Amino acid sequence: MALASSVSAREAIWGHFGVSSQNPGAYTGRESIIEEKERLYANLSPVDGLPLPTVQRASPHVYDLVVRKAQEAFLYWRTLPAPKRGEVIRHFGEKVRQHKEALARLISYEIGKTYQESLGEVQEVIDMCDFAVGLSRQLYGLTMASERPNHRLYEQWHPLGIVGIITAFNFPIAVWAWNATIAAVCGDTTIWKPSEKAPLSAIAIFSLLRETIQELDLPEGVFNLVIGDAEIGQQMACDSRLPLISATGSVRMGKSVAQQVAKRLGRTLLELGGNNAVIITPHANMDLALRAVTFAALGTSGQRCTTLRRLILHESIYQSFIERLINVYTQASQKIGNPLDPYTLIGPLVDKHAVQLMQEALKEVQEQGGKVLFGGEVLQGPGYESGCYVKPAIVSAENHWPIVQRETFAPILYVIKYKTLEEAISLQNSVPQGLSSSIFTDSLREAEIFLSASGSDCGIANVNIGPSGAEIGGAFGGEKETGGGREAGSDAWKAYMRRQTVTINYGTDLPLAQGIRFDL
Repeated sequence: MALASSVSAREAIWGHFGVSSQNPGAYTGRESIIEEKERLYANLSPVDGLPLPTVQRASPHVYDLVVRKAQEAFLYWRTLPAPKRGEVIRHFGEKVRQHKEALARLISYEIGKTYQESLGEVQEVIDMCDFAVGLSRQLYGLTMASERPNHRLYEQWHPLGIVGIITAFNFPIAVWAWNATIAAVCGDTTIWKPSEKAPLSAIAIFSLLRETIQELDLPEGVFNLVIGDAEIGQQMACDSRLPLISATGSVRMGKSVAQQVAKRLGRTLLELGGNNAVIITPHANMDLALRAVTFAALGTSGQRCTTLRRLILHESIYQSFIERLINVYTQASQKIGNPLDPYTLIGPLVDKHAVQLMQEALKEVQEQGGKVLFGGEVLQGPGYESGCYVKPAIVSAENHWPIVQRETFAPILYVIKYKTLEEAISLQNSVPQGLSSSIFTDSLREAEIFLSASGSDCGIANVNIGPSGAEIGGAFGGEKETGGGREAGSDAWKAYMRRQTVTINYGTDLPLAQGIRFDL
């Protein structure tokens, strides 16, 4: 599975999906839109530092054309019965199954995620397709008892319209699938702006979607892809033709999107930063905790919104656990390398800018009084030519320090000491973000306190598993600066629809609610 350095081997990774040396910046199902004026992205692979195929950036004019296509398609798509819309997603899911390994290789080469994790991401797309197919027959409303005789009172749900989807680089196709598959079965059309750091993964998955659209003879504009930067994202946020914007990324980006959408009284579904913690009590299974902490802190090279950032250890186990953790980090650091190598555990960061931000964070935490207990170096030498490979860091820190309060998208693990469970929970909650959290304990009392209303304030709370690696069966999202959005699981589909309350009078009288009399 190791990546060959030859040009032919590299081109085979993206050539499988018809990606060429230069790619259009917008797709509307069957067609692509190519502009005469070239506005190109020319990214480098973090794996080996070599150039990736260039992709056009869509202009505001092209974006407007795509929106008009999506509007036209919505008029048809909303009339199609939901189970029929589910059939489209089923066909697409089957096609993704057939190309799972090729998609995973492309993701790994474009953003540096290990092949195993990339396979997991593609599987997540497949799982979301299966989930959405089942959901297409379960878009339930409620019937309520009316206080008026001979009246029926119920609620029903209708499609919203065009859903704008803005995604980040670290899950370049899965987050789109969380939104697009559910939005589709709900009757919405979608416009997707992927991260400018991962356009090839978006084009690849969209090529399979285009095949599905052509095979099922669907019209243009049901699913749309627009490659662009903040300019396009801003245009989407300000566009009243898009009633819902689902945005995944940084808190800074989310605040900007939320403000722009709020000005036009639109809806947002926000999945923003995480500053996730694990509490380990003296009653924990230490072997289990050690394994969970390792993956949660090192998975995707620390570039998950659910990555473990803060390890909160009881003072009685603090030193012994850190010693064991450093030993595990030492072993894991021997398996840093090409993410397409099956023996690699830790791949590169997405680009040199991410490496720079990590180094700046390590400098800042030391200035604030922290001590680097392990790692943090930028790796050099054969196999590390891209300059994107780093050794993961363990740092002793205090929870209130400004750098610890922020999310650094890199493999930096801050270790913090506590005395009482109440103090540990307070530390866990005392950050602006509220995505995922975990406690490791075999004490039923400690677990229940952590899960109570006075426990974790995060959208996700786990006992004896790490904060990273959520299943699609549960609603995913967080509170506070994480944005409050929920995707997948439970009743998250309601975010993509509008609720309508219906009252039917099948009698011959006209009684009013609340017993009001209005007799002429």
